[in-house]
Amino acid sequence: MTGTGRGPRRERGQAAIEYLGFIPLLLLVGLCAIQLGIAAYTVNQAGTAARVAARTAAQDDPAGSPEQAGASAISGWLADGLSWGSSSGADEVTYTARVDIPSVIPGLDSLGQATRSSTMPRD
Repeated sequence: MTGTGRGPRRERGQAAIEYLGFIPLLLLVGLCAIQLGIAAYTVNQAGTAARVAARTAAQDDPAGSPEQAGASAISGWLADGLSWGSSSGADEVTYTARVDIPSVIPGLDSLGQATRSSTMPRD
């Protein structure tokens, strides 16, 4: 301590200022972690949609369209960005699901597409 009493008093709010400077970095890391989780979930849902659509198309007498079955198998908020590709042969059918990856970052609508294919043998 100094005789004037200035030493400890000048550093009183320094920790609060450092913490306020670190908050944007913490928020950025948190948003990146959430975005990574959403992207992984979207890839998983694209695989589910492709698998259900291929399984439905491979049946002898499907109850509905393969595209509709695949779309109803995934989360509704992802089904809006779903598009399809398909190919079939005599012994197997392949469906490809493409799902838009939503963004948690304001101003960005989509971060690309998650694409997954599935092939099923015909019954």
